[in-house]
Amino acid sequence: MKQIFSFLLAAAAMLCAAIVNAQSYQAKVVDAKTGEPVPFATVQTGKHSGTITNDEGVFTLSEAQVAKLQDSIYISSMGYEKMGLWVDASAPQEIQLPQKTNELRQVLISAESLDAEEILERVKANMAENYKTPLSKYKFFFRQSDYTNMEELRFTVKESSIPELNQELMDQITRAAAQNEWYYRETLGDFYGNYKGFKISVDKAAELYDKNKDVSLDGLSDKLERIFQENVKRDSYLKIKSGIFGTKVQLDSAKNAESTEAEPIVSVETENTQRPDHTAQVTGRLDELYTQLFFNEDTELDFLEKSNRYRWELDSYTFINGEPVWILHFTPRGKKDFEGTLYVNVDDYAIMRLDFANVRPTNRFGLLGIKWRRNVLRGKMLFTADESGHYRPQYLELEDGEYTSVDRPLKVIEKNKNVKGRRKQNELSMDMLVAVNSLTKYEFVVFNAESIDEGIYAGIKPSSGVKPEYMSAYDSSFWEGYNILEPNQAIQAFKVLEE
Repeated sequence: MKQIFSFLLAAAAMLCAAIVNAQSYQAKVVDAKTGEPVPFATVQTGKHSGTITNDEGVFTLSEAQVAKLQDSIYISSMGYEKMGLWVDASAPQEIQLPQKTNELRQVLISAESLDAEEILERVKANMAENYKTPLSKYKFFFRQSDYTNMEELRFTVKESSIPELNQELMDQITRAAAQNEWYYRETLGDFYGNYKGFKISVDKAAELYDKNKDVSLDGLSDKLERIFQENVKRDSYLKIKSGIFGTKVQLDSAKNAESTEAEPIVSVETENTQRPDHTAQVTGRLDELYTQLFFNEDTELDFLEKSNRYRWELDSYTFINGEPVWILHFTPRGKKDFEGTLYVNVDDYAIMRLDFANVRPTNRFGLLGIKWRRNVLRGKMLFTADESGHYRPQYLELEDGEYTSVDRPLKVIEKNKNVKGRRKQNELSMDMLVAVNSLTKYEFVVFNAESIDEGIYAGIKPSSGVKPEYMSAYDSSFWEGYNILEPNQAIQAFKVLEE
């Protein structure tokens, strides 16, 4: 009887431990000396699985991940000691990583004496082999963050024969127009393929934005178009002129459109307002991200291909995931576009991390009052070696921003082809100034990775019909039980204000 009782107690203890271990775990990784967050630290939960801290040093392991743990998790980051941690009820909410200094002297002594240019040549010579990844399956999380800011918006009415279209109305439109707009898209799914091509299957997705805001030029155009439609006569058309440019917008009567409505309608072709498939959208964004990988032949990052147009400096050594790496800084010569830092593996000359940013607009255009420039192209790329020694992505980040302004006269003339005499019915003439800044940020995280063969890849069909769930405020419970890149404070604080 005593043995049975002891067995039941032991079983109960094991059950309690399992319940505790099945809970999700969130912690913040900080520098043990300074207390500052450690962003993009690797959190390894298995040989080829894990996650990464966000830009505020925070990570979360889902219940499923915790339940599968067979050993301690291991946390590492560039320049820090690797730390093991057993996840249970007593696991800390703040993990302090000590800086790694003792082994640097040994690396300096044992490493081959090379200068920056010699290291670069070996990077190039080994690049095809280092990033020759086989077909793989990744569990991924992708976040897209869009920010649009209306820098200037001004309409100056010079002449108007439509009483409703006056300066007061234009001033109201200006005051009512949204000054800024945030949009977030989060997607969790499976990635199949390699650097040359891929397919994705989406498990779950969410969108976070204010449906009442549209700061884009298209949104502003839609508002003005509605006003014109409400004030033009039947059988009329609009002639829109901006300086030497002009276009005609045909309006037909309700009778011709076989409608019972008595108002004119626009008969020109309009864009299909149906939203494209979410999987196709995310695939397109990931394709943009992969195109900018520094070893892709179509990348805009030219500091390796045209390395002689940049200044290179070998700074020192550090460690990434326990591997010693050289630190190489680069800055542009003349009119080249980028500056940044490469972290190059001492043994195989793979770039394990890249930080880069443009120092001037990478593209620009200006003609007749229209200006456009691409003023932001910056990012981070972190890679880790697979079983075969080839490097796959661990975390990719890309920010792409542009500025657009239109400073031109605008004239809208309403004409009617079915009236006798003068066809001109109404006219609105004004000066228009619109300036918009926009920034898009992509974040791509790989959690688990495994190799697949050609047969499996050929049989994969991308998901279809997946619709992201709309949220007017961030809801952490939406991703409960899933492994994601933790949102930063700006995303968590987002909330649509009800008017």
